[in-house]
Amino acid sequence: MRLPRLLLAILLLGLAAIPLHAQTTAPASPYAVVVPVTDTSEAQRDQAFGTALGQVLERVAGGQDLRDKPGYDEALKGAPGLVQQFQYQRAGTGIVLQVNFDAGAVRRLVTQLGVPAAGVKPPVLALVRASDGSLLGKEALGALAQAAAAHGYTLAYPDPASPPDASALAGADPAALAQVAQRYRTGLILVGKLKGGSASWTLVSGGKPQPWSDQAVSEDALLADAGNTLADRLGKQLNVIGASISNGKIWVGKVDSAQAYASLLALLRADPTVREVSTLGADNEGFLFAVKSSVPTAALASSLAAGGRVLQGAPHAGADASLQWLH
Repeated sequence: MRLPRLLLAILLLGLAAIPLHAQTTAPASPYAVVVPVTDTSEAQRDQAFGTALGQVLERVAGGQDLRDKPGYDEALKGAPGLVQQFQYQRAGTGIVLQVNFDAGAVRRLVTQLGVPAAGVKPPVLALVRASDGSLLGKEALGALAQAAAAHGYTLAYPDPASPPDASALAGADPAALAQVAQRYRTGLILVGKLKGGSASWTLVSGGKPQPWSDQAVSEDALLADAGNTLADRLGKQLNVIGASISNGKIWVGKVDSAQAYASLLALLRADPTVREVSTLGADNEGFLFAVKSSVPTAALASSLAAGGRVLQGAPHAGADASLQWLH
């Protein structure tokens, strides 16, 4: 494979007891969770801490189910000792508890449970419209967020003043996906339309749309079903645990500048599953990389695409996986 001028230039440059608040605020990090409580008693609070820690552990483990890991139940019992801060909040007619855990302690606990590093999955941008065409916000999508959170996934919500083009995203338009990636830092999008007792959904992951439809007795049931379905579908793509170190080749197309190449290389090296990465060659604004990873190459490509900076691409000769650089 010949090296174009871009790669030669790159090589020459050497780039290688708490008051109640009126409204619920969204957790600011993957180590923060909001869980419902029936009262403000110590027993109820400790139970909520355990529930919240279970969600955070699954989230930090990349969505992997940790419940069968030795020491998991004991870890949940010790949840109060990992809490940095907590806050009760009003939610409708009830109360919720926002819990923030110590990030370093959670990561150490995941390691102690014997789970290989997988990295926190990006949020799922939820673009859901009601039967009248109005865009549903965070409060209306509570059942969806709760179901997704139970599997370790978080939601992001569009700016109602200037929401992304849902039709373009459902069709996996590269320009629309690039805008979402830049604005919301994700390549995971759920587009939905509620129609009374039914709903149509499209989950876009790494530029690949997955449509389905559903029926249920209530709107909350439709939303909860969607949260469970998206978690199941994403889990099959992203929650892959490697039995050994994998050596593979990844082709990335549309890398049109030295800056893009440097950003792409930084993206690969920043992934917690990647052990080594090297450039094998390039042609027509595309690069072939040799990657050593703790997960299979195809799973690594899916995980990278979920972040939104690359899309899943068409098969390329000599590569185990193919991606397309977005920005």
